[in-house]
Amino acid sequence: MAVDCGVFVDWYQMGDVSRDAAPESKIEYKDLKELKQHARSGQWAKNHSQRSAVYQQLLKALPCRTVTPDAAVYRDIVGNSNSKRNPSAYPLPEFVDGTAVPCYCLKAESVGSVHAVLSCIAGQFPDISHCPSLPPVTALLLHWSADEAQCFESVSRMLACNEPGRRLLDQTFLAYQSACMTFGDLVHKYCPAAHKLMVATATDVLEVYSDWQRWVLGDLPFSFAARVMDVYLVEGYKVLYRVALAILKFYRKQRAAAGSALTKQDSAAVRSDIQAFVQNIGKSVTPDKLLEKAFSIRLFSRKEITLLQLANEKSLQQKGITVKQKRQNVQLAVNAENFSSEIVSAKEIRDIWSWIPERFALCQPQLLFTTSTHGCSLNRFYSHCEGYEPTLMLIRTTDGEVCGAFLSTDWEERKRGGNKLSFFGTGECFLFRMKPEMERYEWVVIKHPELANAAQSTDDEQTGANDNGAPQSLEKPATDPSHLSPFLSARHFNLNSRNTSMFMAGNVDSIIIGGGEGNALYIDSELNHGRTERCLTFDNPPLCAESFQIALLEVWGFKDAMAS
Repeated sequence: MAVDCGVFVDWYQMGDVSRDAAPESKIEYKDLKELKQHARSGQWAKNHSQRSAVYQQLLKALPCRTVTPDAAVYRDIVGNSNSKRNPSAYPLPEFVDGTAVPCYCLKAESVGSVHAVLSCIAGQFPDISHCPSLPPVTALLLHWSADEAQCFESVSRMLACNEPGRRLLDQTFLAYQSACMTFGDLVHKYCPAAHKLMVATATDVLEVYSDWQRWVLGDLPFSFAARVMDVYLVEGYKVLYRVALAILKFYRKQRAAAGSALTKQDSAAVRSDIQAFVQNIGKSVTPDKLLEKAFSIRLFSRKEITLLQLANEKSLQQKGITVKQKRQNVQLAVNAENFSSEIVSAKEIRDIWSWIPERFALCQPQLLFTTSTHGCSLNRFYSHCEGYEPTLMLIRTTDGEVCGAFLSTDWEERKRGGNKLSFFGTGECFLFRMKPEMERYEWVVIKHPELANAAQSTDDEQTGANDNGAPQSLEKPATDPSHLSPFLSARHFNLNSRNTSMFMAGNVDSIIIGGGEGNALYIDSELNHGRTERCLTFDNPPLCAESFQIALLEVWGFKDAMAS
């Protein structure tokens, strides 16, 4: 190529990557499927000039705000020197939150160029308040830029992207923190073994998960980070979630192979251990294996993840958490001194708290109803529980068995069907048992997405299709807060059978949790007798003896989480 896009690179560290070879294959793509296939397979990994050309094509194609700073703006403000810059002359903006510039096989003097670009970005984007991923993204893009000005324009276009429903970089603390909570929710559902490890070893699980973006953009070695950038620019933000989940799966596998004892330790120690693993991931995993694992995870659609992200943002806003502040330890959110249940211990309720969605894990449990105080009456059950969303039901049988359910929806919803027993709720509901051993049973569609036709399209990030395959423009965008529908609402999924979405129901005669060829929990109007059996919605075994007598039933709400 006529323009050298490797002037910032330390080529001694680049292995067999070709600097001077012309692009070996096409750099302009009209077939989206082919573009995604080439990005995922590492088609451009060995040819620096080809990767540079493809990146410039992708970045120039991004729809951006009308006024987006370009290379000319940078040259007017900073100049365009490719000579050595002193990083101290360009202090990193506060919004990077102390994130250092990773070396990424750049020349030592090129770090100053990253500082200069970030300094100019801070001046041109005054609304950015929190963006710790920007230093690694800028350092990566500098690799494939002819000069600082081109790098500046590339970063600017990522920040100014205004395509509906698509974002590339979190630019506020609210967006960043809700993304951390969303990642935690995804770990619950897609990496249960890794989540169990985190709960067993870290004092604050969400503090560990708050590093997820740094694992992908910052800690991964350059050869891995470059491959991630290939698919990130093509497929969007969801790729970062995928890669971070894959990293956590490989980390758990390594811990299991090492036979490490599961002892509780300060979260900082766990964070350091994961960071060291990610920085040295090349000893056990190749970039191809990491991406293969990442794309084998059948994540929710982009729309569902957007709904979850918006729900987490709303929760943080309601709690006044919109700027960086010290966060209460999630594992200690259940205050042992204030918590008193006749069914579970403080330790057991903490374990249950580790399963619930992150936006509710910030709340304290609040006892709403207990048969020992309010009596065995379904009417009193309803009167004490209505108006609260979500709720947690705990049951102890006369045989000493303990089970329960996390219920996503206000019991008042039952009134929509009159006295007819009709099901409501969302896919965030789950069942669990505490004895003889702890086990959780989630919505069957989470583990078996094939039960929802077309709801899990891996192409939805680029096609603009909704969960039913219709163009997004035919429905209200998921990003419109005034039309925010519930996360994992059954109506978002093209389900093969209604039997897989029977979450909760109630009338004057009984309450039922989980339906479809059986009821996971049936409780009579006197809150005295119950039955449990396998149901299709949760694909659960009986939670205790199939026919049981209730010794005690409690319902807990989530303080500061009243139903809207």
